[in-house]
Amino acid sequence: MRKTKIIAIEGIDGGGKGVQVRALKENLQKLGYTVAGRDYPMYDTYFGAQVGRLLSGADGVRADEIDGKSMALWFALDRWESFKDYRDGETDFLIINRFVLSNAVYQSIRDIDLGKPDIVNWVMDLEYGHFGLPKPDLNIVFSILPKAAEENVAKKGYRGYVGEGKDVYEADHGIQQRAMEKYIEIAADMDDADIIYCMEEGRLKSIDDIAKMVMDAIKRRGLI
Repeated sequence: MRKTKIIAIEGIDGGGKGVQVRALKENLQKLGYTVAGRDYPMYDTYFGAQVGRLLSGADGVRADEIDGKSMALWFALDRWESFKDYRDGETDFLIINRFVLSNAVYQSIRDIDLGKPDIVNWVMDLEYGHFGLPKPDLNIVFSILPKAAEENVAKKGYRGYVGEGKDVYEADHGIQQRAMEKYIEIAADMDDADIIYCMEEGRLKSIDDIAKMVMDAIKRRGLI
């Protein structure tokens, strides 16, 4: 039986994942658990850096212009490389900011992918089956209106892989809308996924309210 419990935080760009990852880590530590974190893509690694260049279009080739399976492979290799040093049991929890589900979602809803066969199952088999990445005990998906998420993206400021601007996925409203819909569609059919509804009457709930919902979901699953 696996010793470390893995929780993946998922959602569209600007959905508040980074803030909630930090809140979750702090809340678990207050309960006496040891917690590690990983954040993908890892732009300071070999494969993660390539992903960053594709997302920014730095080399004249954009992520949204590459076929879905090829783009999915870059993201998967970034995770595979980083997990080579992973040891189960080193901490009680591992919190991951975007994992396999995000790859399955985003590489199946871009403009270039519309009308093509869905590759969600292929991505899952690639990362969990072929690369042997550990499946999360729980995937937490944040449901947020794309407009609210886009406003959050605009506040991010400078980021090494893209500077002050948006990457090619963040800049495409259609991709973000379809990604949110795809997340909900897939999560609704997954036994190991919970959807956290972050909006109320058209407004984003407070950080503390969302953090409590996340903790409640973890408790319902018997993970704490």
